[in-house]
Amino acid sequence: MDLEQLKIDVDYMVQALKEAQTAADEDEIPIGCIIVAEEGGKKRGKSSVSKNIIARAHNLTEMLKDPTAHAEMQAITAATAHIGGKYLGQCTLYVTVEPCPMCAAALNWVQVKRVVYGCKDPKRGSSMFSPSLYHPKTEVVGGVLEKECAAMISDFFKKKRVK
Repeated sequence: MDLEQLKIDVDYMVQALKEAQTAADEDEIPIGCIIVAEEGGKKRGKSSVSKNIIARAHNLTEMLKDPTAHAEMQAITAATAHIGGKYLGQCTLYVTVEPCPMCAAALNWVQVKRVVYGCKDPKRGSSMFSPSLYHPKTEVVGGVLEKECAAMISDFFKKKRVK
């Protein structure tokens, strides 16, 4: 991966971490997610691509009492509503923890271009499954701000065990 893309990925993962902190503040498992759309256009005869955050979400499983209310599922719903369609082929999803199989399969259905996650989920992560649950054209990148993302989850559960 080139350094410019890594810088972009880090900047957006910081935004996903902010969503994760919102989840923690609401006593939800601190997983945050954003979806960024690439919008092409022409400026003064040159092709240009702008990137805009079109969805922000965090886990809502406790508040909604819904085990499917993962950050990724909430973000997919918001993003598809935003664009008015069911495909996210020009979008990148940033999430603090590796998507679970349910979320990976949903990302397959929306044909997301890229998935960028922070830390692995060794117990329930989608990378445990072969073949991949993602769409064949989806690029998956892990380990962006891995330590920060892992620390947020770890700290949350340490506090839960103390209570």
